[in-house]
Amino acid sequence: MYHFFVTPDQVGEGYCRITGQDVNHIRNVLRMKPGEEIAVRDGISRNYVCALETLGEDEVLARILRTEADSSELPARLILFQGLPKGDKMELVIQKAVELGAYQIVPVSTRRSVVRLDGKKAEAKVRRWNAIAESAAKQSGRMVVPQVKPVMGFGEALARAGELDYSLIPYELAEGMEHTRQVLEGVRPGMTVGIFIGPEGGFDVEEVDQARAAGLHPITLGRRILRTETAGMAVLSILMFRLEGCQEEPGISP
Repeated sequence: MYHFFVTPDQVGEGYCRITGQDVNHIRNVLRMKPGEEIAVRDGISRNYVCALETLGEDEVLARILRTEADSSELPARLILFQGLPKGDKMELVIQKAVELGAYQIVPVSTRRSVVRLDGKKAEAKVRRWNAIAESAAKQSGRMVVPQVKPVMGFGEALARAGELDYSLIPYELAEGMEHTRQVLEGVRPGMTVGIFIGPEGGFDVEEVDQARAAGLHPITLGRRILRTETAGMAVLSILMFRLEGCQEEPGISP
């Protein structure tokens, strides 16, 4: 079943109104017909199973058949602070982070970032990254479309992390796996959790010291050096497994 997103004001009186680029996608790419069923999500908490009714040039009207409970979002909000990588690696990072349940992705310019974005170039990149996030959210059945924020400097990102409940920073010189296990046990449902990932060259030692001073928890991801596009996925996978696994077992806390 195909998934589409609307805003809450596009839902009412038993119908969902779909507008924008999705109209062309439904009509001309998917070539869907009246009566076919789709899933429509309001980007907050509701998922509707609908039947297409009218397919106009500017709007598609879908009749609501039933409402389903939210079952696809993690019980904690995971925010990925990704050091800007080279090439188009950021697109892969965003796609996979959305699939793994990240709530938000924040591109971060660090000392070792080779890529420098500013002005119109940065705005264009962020628009494309948000389009990739929306596409990944549809494909993976997310209830919300994770937002990709404008590029932040490292200091600004640390200040943002100070507003969260808990933040992690994988670092090759962090203590062993037992320490990491203890740190990860601190992640609980209902929290907002930051995950800081360095670019190809990793974090500068002074940046790690600044992160520690700001209250971030250094962790290790094992004995191997992971690429920047792999490290964030490893952390998100671990946290997804912990949070969802404990949700399914009553009486067990992560």
